Amino acid sequence: MNIPNRITMSRIFLIPIFILLLSIPFDWGSWNIGNQELPISHFVAGLLFILASTTDWVDGFYARKYNLVTNLGKFLDPLADKLLVASALILLVEMEIAPAWVVIIIISREFAVTGLRLVAAGEGLVLAASQMGKLKTVLQIVAISALLLHNFPFSYLGFPFGIICLYAAMIITIVSGYDYFRKNWHVMRDSK
Repeated sequence: MNIPNRITMSRIFLIPIFILLLSIPFDWGSWNIGNQELPISHFVAGLLFILASTTDWVDGFYARKYNLVTNLGKFLDPLADKLLVASALILLVEMEIAPAWVVIIIISREFAVTGLRLVAAGEGLVLAASQMGKLKTVLQIVAISALLLHNFPFSYLGFPFGIICLYAAMIITIVSGYDYFRKNWHVMRDSK
């Protein structure tokens, strides 16, 4: 349990707090931001999501810089990412901020790629994330953050930045998933 793995674990422990902030109707008031209202509980949840997302970069950087990459970290890091993103997306659907069909596509791709990685792991192979996969993750995090913050600061301009990012994330999610399977189909084909 080195420092990068502890950082990853902290991300996992932040997820239930994040879920509670959006699931329990806290009446902490709200702010008017342009043509929208931002409940303070959503603002706090948005900041917590951004903090948790940032730990993904920090633990990876630290692990690579100090050569602290472990099998536990290889397992926990993508698991933490998927739990955080899936939780946020599902809550955004429940809050009627994100369309359910977009979230289903994004989460389905994550399950499919995780399945492929599990088959590869059974064959002793590690499938690295592609640049497009990393772009997908960044777009998802930006979209979720913007939607949790009710499109702040773009709400002052009336520009739907968050939902546009979510649709862009969905498109890159589909394309990167296709690319991932295309490049690694041999793992499925040749598995025992």
